[in-house]
Amino acid sequence: MPPLRPASFFALPPALRVRTFSILSRPPPNYPGHVPLTLLERGAMAVGSALGAIRNPYRHDLIASLGEATAKPYFVSRLRRAMLSNPTGRRILRDRPRITSQSMRLEELRQLPDNTVGRAYAAWLDREGVTPDTRDPVRYIDDPEEAYVMQRYRETHDFTHAITGLPVIIEGELAVKAFEFANTLLPMTGLSLAAIIRLKPVERQRFFEVYGPWAAKNGLQAEEVINVYWEEELETDVDVLRQRLGIEKPPDLREIRKVLRDQKRAEKAAREARERVGSSTGV
Repeated sequence: MPPLRPASFFALPPALRVRTFSILSRPPPNYPGHVPLTLLERGAMAVGSALGAIRNPYRHDLIASLGEATAKPYFVSRLRRAMLSNPTGRRILRDRPRITSQSMRLEELRQLPDNTVGRAYAAWLDREGVTPDTRDPVRYIDDPEEAYVMQRYRETHDFTHAITGLPVIIEGELAVKAFEFANTLLPMTGLSLAAIIRLKPVERQRFFEVYGPWAAKNGLQAEEVINVYWEEELETDVDVLRQRLGIEKPPDLREIRKVLRDQKRAEKAAREARERVGSSTGV
């Protein structure tokens, strides 16, 4: 087959064009910031991002690249179909809201009544030292609407943290990722669980005994959180929203860790006291 001339290449249907372009004949972007990738490039990015994210789970850029590289050809399309089959999901796709510091107006959210979704979200951001603007833009998903679906998942991730109370530390992030994997089936959320190897033995045991089972049960039984129009739920009571979605609040991870730290400090102080008494008495 003779090589395609540029004019004939761009005359091909989009699906066929994706299969035939190379780094020397890259098609134009489908939306601002879009970077078309060949299948080989997508595979290399998936492997490299996965290895880098395991080494450093705080590299959000690598986690974002891994998510986009593994979302096609099925998973982000499935998530888009889930939104299209839901009345609220269809409105979100039509309106395409974005979650940023400007759209959320955090000062106003901080003034909302206790236990509202907006107040919990703002308090969680303040406690964890993050902002709505820390999410990377989608670049490697070809279809513009599917790119928005991935962006929406990415920007609403912190709301899942807020209504569950799980912190950004690796242990809490893994619990949220496990919940999202059961709820969305996005491969990146499942692949992120490889970072379990970085947990301390007590944390790993706690994940398998407490937070892993919680994530699997609630992720499967809950409504698909991609269909929550969070901007319309800011004044909703958190308990009411969790009940509506079918999500049980997990045990407070920060409180569990605090109790264990206090217990270890008390044991250490008691041990040192016994050693001081022993040295002074010669026993």
